[in-house]
Amino acid sequence: QLQASGGGVVQPGGSLRLSCAFSGFTLRDAVVGWFRQVPGKEREGVSMISRLYGNPRYADSVKGRFTISRDESKNTVYLQMNNLNLEDTATYFCAAREGPLVWSATLTAAHYDYWGQGTQVTVSS
Repeated sequence: QLQASGGGVVQPGGSLRLSCAFSGFTLRDAVVGWFRQVPGKEREGVSMISRLYGNPRYADSVKGRFTISRDESKNTVYLQMNNLNLEDTATYFCAAREGPLVWSATLTAAHYDYWGQGTQVTVSS
């Protein structure tokens, strides 16, 4: 089970930190991703982290602004979002799978098996 939290309303340029708490399995060998979706559009991969790869992965639209991290002692993955802009407004979901993916597929929602309930992020002036 995945539980996402930390969403809210923030002004452009502001920051939020999302959390994704895991229960039922451990982060150790999981691939964990953050995705976002706005009504009428496909779910977009934002970031991914896993012990299986050397570095986290970020969508071009969030590089330099978002940072993904993990705390295995708390079985939690975080997404620190800085310098938010209007285009970041969406419902954010965390997702996980057990077992590796090819790098090119790590921001593709269809390859993830477990999903949290989503947390709303609204960037508004």
